[in-house]
Amino acid sequence: MSVDYNSKEYFDKMKQYWNTANYLSVGQLFLRSNPLLKKPLTSEDVKVKPIGHWGTISSQNFIYTHLNRVINKYDLNMFYVEGSGHGGQVMVSNSYIDGSYSDIYPEITADEAGMAKLFKQFSFPGGIASHAAPETPGSIHEGGELGYSLSHGVGAILDNPDVIAAVEIGDGEAETGPLAGSWFSSSFINPVTDGAALPIINLNGFKIANPTIFNRTSDEDLRKYFEGLGWKPYFVETNEPHGTDVDEANVALAKAMDSAVEDILAIQKNARENETAETATRPVWPMIIFRSPKGWTGPAENGKGLPIEGSFRAHQVPLPLSANDMGTADEFVKWMESYKPEDSFNEDGTIKDEMKEMAPKGDRRMSVNPITNGGIDPKPLDLPDYRDYAVDVKTPGSVEAMDMVVWSEWVRDTIKKNPTNFRAFGPDEAWSNRLWGAFEVTNRQWEREIDEPFDEHMAHNGRIIDSQLSEHDDEGWLEGYVLTGRHGFFATYEAFGRVVDSMLTQHFKWLRKASEMEWRKQYPSLNFVDSSTVFQQDHNGYTHQDPGLINHLAEKKPEFIREYFPADANTLLAVADEAFSSYEKINLITTSKHPRPQWFNIDEASNLVKNGLGYVDWASTDQGAKPDIVIASAGVEPTLEALAAVSILNKRFPDMKIRFINVVDLLKLRSPKLDPRGLSDEDFNNLFTTDTPILFAFHGFEDIIRTIFFDRDNKNVDVHGYRENGDITTPFDMRVLNQMDRFDLAKEVVENVPGLAESNMDFIQEMKDMVDKHNHYIRLEGTDLPEVNDWKWTPLNK
Repeated sequence: MSVDYNSKEYFDKMKQYWNTANYLSVGQLFLRSNPLLKKPLTSEDVKVKPIGHWGTISSQNFIYTHLNRVINKYDLNMFYVEGSGHGGQVMVSNSYIDGSYSDIYPEITADEAGMAKLFKQFSFPGGIASHAAPETPGSIHEGGELGYSLSHGVGAILDNPDVIAAVEIGDGEAETGPLAGSWFSSSFINPVTDGAALPIINLNGFKIANPTIFNRTSDEDLRKYFEGLGWKPYFVETNEPHGTDVDEANVALAKAMDSAVEDILAIQKNARENETAETATRPVWPMIIFRSPKGWTGPAENGKGLPIEGSFRAHQVPLPLSANDMGTADEFVKWMESYKPEDSFNEDGTIKDEMKEMAPKGDRRMSVNPITNGGIDPKPLDLPDYRDYAVDVKTPGSVEAMDMVVWSEWVRDTIKKNPTNFRAFGPDEAWSNRLWGAFEVTNRQWEREIDEPFDEHMAHNGRIIDSQLSEHDDEGWLEGYVLTGRHGFFATYEAFGRVVDSMLTQHFKWLRKASEMEWRKQYPSLNFVDSSTVFQQDHNGYTHQDPGLINHLAEKKPEFIREYFPADANTLLAVADEAFSSYEKINLITTSKHPRPQWFNIDEASNLVKNGLGYVDWASTDQGAKPDIVIASAGVEPTLEALAAVSILNKRFPDMKIRFINVVDLLKLRSPKLDPRGLSDEDFNNLFTTDTPILFAFHGFEDIIRTIFFDRDNKNVDVHGYRENGDITTPFDMRVLNQMDRFDLAKEVVENVPGLAESNMDFIQEMKDMVDKHNHYIRLEGTDLPEVNDWKWTPLNK
């Protein structure tokens, strides 16, 4: 039977469907029992402390209702991104109506008893969050931090040509830097190979306590703004601040949505019939700006003559109703009755068939679209054999290479083997960070004009997106990409990984909560590659020196975090093979892009990565005996300086028993009491002993190493890492400034090994003199000492 999606009858049903969603949403905010209000409301029916948000709910339900309509009308593959933040009732209510919520959570039955449970669990101890969280069917977007809805939506539709991301954006969220920057996303959507994002600004006028900027901006100026950014806005406004007579708004939003969807379908049809991925031109994508009162359909005033609906006062809980304050109970009941629940629910609390019929069917329901639960057709990466790219290291330090350049050849072939489900992201740094090999097979995706020869490595189809200088949006695209079942990595300068550390926190929280949902499928890991590091970032200065992301991520639940410090190219290759094969992790890989000695052959590197760390025989002189000193390193420059210190010490003290340990997977050092993967005390003591002095050369801030050793038998550790000393200076001077240079390390060993310092003050002074010589030399010549630049590893005297 054909349906007239523009008839008054259909719009009337939509209005009652909207009422149904609103009733369920308000009930979740306040009630713990008596969901249909069949008996007089008592304090036992109301939550002791209602917690949640109301301001965006009604308008979101209105938008969701209209999205259902266009899905049905045009048979769309569409999903919903809720950008307004704390409005989790919306997606819960709508999935409860379409039946998917009860399918996923059978204890929340589709009747009066189930509705009571639905209401009580919302923002309640042991229940569900007040925002669209992993527990929420249809969600890939954590609403706890604003700014990323559009970038998540765009990341999801890359390489998904038949999908539309309906991205609801709060006008408060629209003021954040990441969201403001994400309007440039249209510069990276290829109409042939990618899907489409439909941004819908939910312009209700207010934030928590202030008006929004867009609210005080005319439609004319908004049109100019968005047209200037390359979007075609459709405006819809309701002028009904105190009622539910929304017939005009229904018609207007339906017309705008039809126009937007038809624009998208026409753009894609034209591009796919008349262009190729290589020749596709950047279209003007549609968007919708929907003005409605904040707290629409809710309480009009607060009893003191001040408005609630249409003001900031509607933002959170609009009535002071609670189990301990029933003064507004009558007003609440009147509010709930305004939604005509008798037209939505049967006597037993089940939803009437005519309401359920309004929702799309099967996987067309936005709540269960496969893209929102692990992806449409997820596949593991088809990885090339990393051993095929190995540097031929016959003797340690005998060859130099740039780790990122070597690794980029592996990335190149990973792109070739995975042409539609693997991408690289970053903020204008892919070339700077030496991903040169990747550019042999792909370019940067860029849908705007390409002006050769001024532009290089840019094309309308590419597997690298780094042409927007926004860490937030580049990270957001990657998150949207991996949360929908694909694979990729984010490469950036180490210091500016910190720009998105709160995003990584939100992603971690998503992974953790999703892992607790049995119905949630797995997500590929998010791989974060830090280069241009604190100890060598060339012509950049103190502002570019910050390894703090290491500590920030290490504080998270260990099951989801890995931190790798490959000391050379072969170790980086082995790390990448492990990290890019993993699921539901955040893998932080800190590496180098500069020419460096190569230490480990591919078998040694593979074993280091497999075990997380290891004893390095060729850099040790203990020969199975108890060492006089244990020297450990984690990181490229720390390993270089630690090995140079070993060489200095071995020449001066040939009888000193040195044990050298290289650490790649840092968090495996933690106690198994804190980290399930941690080394046992026995294995730890076998490596580090129980009392031998330890010198640890580390890439980052030192406290994390001290914390690791606090739980171990051997706490006799001196850490040399980044001490927040920096400048625009030479690479070696960065290490001197932080006392992680070979001279300071060697001096520290002599000072710490019992009985050495007293009889070797000349050596200690020699090391101090070398530091003084260095300081004088770099200020005279502008480069590091020949003794440093020309140093080569030589076999130890054992």
